[in-house]
Amino acid sequence: MADIKNYTLNLGPQHPAAHGVLRLVLELDGEVVQRADPHIGLLHRATEKLAESKTFIQSLPYMDRLDYVSMMSNEHAYCLAIEKMLGLEVPLRAQYIRVMFSEITRLLNHLLWLGCHGFDCGAMNILIYCFREREDLFDMYEAVSGARMHAAYFRPGGVYRDLPDTMPQYQVSRIKNAKAIARLNENRQGSLLDFIEDFTKRFPKLVDEYETLLTDNRIWKQRTVGIGVVTPERAKNLGFTGAMLRGSGVEWDLRKHQPYEVYDKMDFDIPVGKTGDCYDRYLVRVEEMRQSNRIIEQCVSWLKANPGPVITDNHKIAPPSRVGMKSSMEELIHHFKLFTEGFHVPEGEAYASVEHPKGEFGIYLISDGANKPYRLKIRAPGFAHLAAMDEMARGHMLADTVAVIGTMDIVFGEIDR
Repeated sequence: MADIKNYTLNLGPQHPAAHGVLRLVLELDGEVVQRADPHIGLLHRATEKLAESKTFIQSLPYMDRLDYVSMMSNEHAYCLAIEKMLGLEVPLRAQYIRVMFSEITRLLNHLLWLGCHGFDCGAMNILIYCFREREDLFDMYEAVSGARMHAAYFRPGGVYRDLPDTMPQYQVSRIKNAKAIARLNENRQGSLLDFIEDFTKRFPKLVDEYETLLTDNRIWKQRTVGIGVVTPERAKNLGFTGAMLRGSGVEWDLRKHQPYEVYDKMDFDIPVGKTGDCYDRYLVRVEEMRQSNRIIEQCVSWLKANPGPVITDNHKIAPPSRVGMKSSMEELIHHFKLFTEGFHVPEGEAYASVEHPKGEFGIYLISDGANKPYRLKIRAPGFAHLAAMDEMARGHMLADTVAVIGTMDIVFGEIDR
């Protein structure tokens, strides 16, 4: 009887490394991958279609839920597209706050990616190290928006409110005594900016800790060096962006090459890989965390020295202050109209993109002059990366498939949209 040469295996969606909703149909010859066919759509939530029946402002919280690891970066692209169509000028202070929180979001994203990618490849401790710093970053989100993840903090015309003057503090409990609480509250005595500044001073040493665990680790290098190699030409042809493209040696970053907000005023470098394998993409993202830290430092020092408005004073787009709304009939009407009817965007189309932690995240918006988008299309970076799964995994072992999925840093919220 003839032996069966190839056999088919489902990797996921139950597999822990399959990110919950990826069904990867693998064709195997022994343990060698002959073909990898990603099946998506298990999470489809119709964000683009839902946006057509919601006002522009009501669709904003959907953006947080696309890539639910890079919340404010998604909001950023959405707000930029609306502002482009309205021809809206954003106050300078709001631009600095946006850039600062976009980079805080990049750190949040890369820390989760590093922890999970390491964990997928068998490095257990790195996950706990990364989640330690994510707690501080979530506290920054919470201080400014009230939510630890789905912030809805960016608004067309600026940001929801200015940065708070105080940080929430830990309270004494049965679990922690007064001495332990005092130690936890040491860096929470000042404003949010003081807390962020303290974090930026501590963070480079913490990145050194991650590198001590992984960068020269023999097992980590065996799992990542030479795995999933993509040449620069092929990376461009496949539509790669972000760290996936830079890891292959292409120096392309929207923050430098198509600057938006105040990125042209920032001093930072673009890390680039050489061989385009999983290890290079790891090195690029780790260096990106250091560069993001530099950008946050620059934003903090500017924001401390320059007070000012944080949202447009056009009350057809942004609500009036609570005091104004309660003391002026005209402002009350503005408030009521804005939150019931929303604002109308002139007829036309616009595309706005940001250098999202995963690559180029773009929003293509078509308006017919109504208070809702006529069409909204999302350019998700992870979609193009996942499409290359077959090419990157072919010829590798079954265990390497997990390393390839990890190096892509995919989140299905944006892929299935």
